[in-house]
Amino acid sequence: MMPEKTTSWAEERSQMRAAATNAILHLHPTRVPAAALRFAYTWGLGGMSATLATLLILTGVLLQFRYDATIEGAYTSIQLLESQVQFGALVRAVHHWSANLLVVTVFLHLLRVFFTGGFKRDRATNWVIGLILLLTVLAFNFTGYLLPWDQLAYWAATVSTSLISYIPLVGTAVSNFILGGTEIGQNTLRNFYALHVAVLPVILIAILSYHFWRIRRDGGISQPESVRQGGLRLTTIPHLVRREAAVAAALIAGILIWSMAFPAPLGELANPVLSPNPAKAAWYFLGLQELLLHMHPLAAMSLVSIVLVGLVLLPRWDRHAGDIGVYFRSRRGRIAAIVGAVLGLQIVPILVIVDEFWLDWAVLFPNQPAFVVDGLLPLALTLLGLATIYGGLRRLLRADHSEALVGLFTFVMVSLVMLTAVGVYFRGANMVLLWPW
Repeated sequence: MMPEKTTSWAEERSQMRAAATNAILHLHPTRVPAAALRFAYTWGLGGMSATLATLLILTGVLLQFRYDATIEGAYTSIQLLESQVQFGALVRAVHHWSANLLVVTVFLHLLRVFFTGGFKRDRATNWVIGLILLLTVLAFNFTGYLLPWDQLAYWAATVSTSLISYIPLVGTAVSNFILGGTEIGQNTLRNFYALHVAVLPVILIAILSYHFWRIRRDGGISQPESVRQGGLRLTTIPHLVRREAAVAAALIAGILIWSMAFPAPLGELANPVLSPNPAKAAWYFLGLQELLLHMHPLAAMSLVSIVLVGLVLLPRWDRHAGDIGVYFRSRRGRIAAIVGAVLGLQIVPILVIVDEFWLDWAVLFPNQPAFVVDGLLPLALTLLGLATIYGGLRRLLRADHSEALVGLFTFVMVSLVMLTAVGVYFRGANMVLLWPW
């Protein structure tokens, strides 16, 4: 009888190493440009986002073992998790802060891809996939926000779902479908929980896998043509993997330290009768909520839709491939970005203050319907302002089309950040504008 063949520890380690190598090379090209490994080029934002997504999946699975998705037991299950389960509070804090940070890293990654022209040529599809990933991350945070069933979560979800109802034609139907009725209750919690733990993870993993595969198919991180053709190339293993592992380790360590110092917030039990003042949406939707304070909901949603459509069509509008991999396209493009940022930092606060304290369209146009004076007029002026900024950059800076788009894009993104900051820090009771100190 032949003796049974055994596998030595060295052979098992070799097989595991080969499997890990195959997995890495499935996501990355075999060789990458040396210039693409500079941290100051990518800032590690794509790897950070993937690391945070992994942390969220792992901690989310652990949280499911103790969470009770009923309006009677959700809040109590969170309390028991934090007080009686060993490391339960830490796991929840890691999940909470990773989710919030993921919104930031995905947003910054989108900015990095735009500013380096990583959406051009054959990368247009992956640019759209990236936009879908950003919306998916927002949906993740939106559905997870309600699950603790405390006052903050309940009323933030109430405000956020009310924003959905402003979407033209389908808004009310979509809002009622998500809520499982006309108001937040057990059906809402069940829907949010199912979306958060079953539907969205499948969507995220599928889209993220395709996103990584497209990056590998397109030759890795976008680089200037000179680098792609003749620049120094290094092997992915160990050069790229070593850097990715270092960034991931530092990020995980930072999340753990922050989570130990700042536990995830948990307010009082949700009370549908007692509304906090002010009732605000989650912070990543406060830019939209702030916009709704200044123009008709239909106009505000139209403006957001126009911006989203513009981002989707961006690869068709900017096809100049000679500046791929160059931050801000050129020196003039860098100046255009600075001008756009400065304009956003100055114009948005001024307009918010003027509209809050002095400007009243209804008084100026007393005979016009509310939709015209609060909706069409502000929307038209906003679009005219965006066109003016683009035209001004073209004429005053002598910027070409691509460089002017950099300035316009920067203005829009800085304006979004400023509106969010106003909503977070400068809105008090009854959403009145005030100083935070």
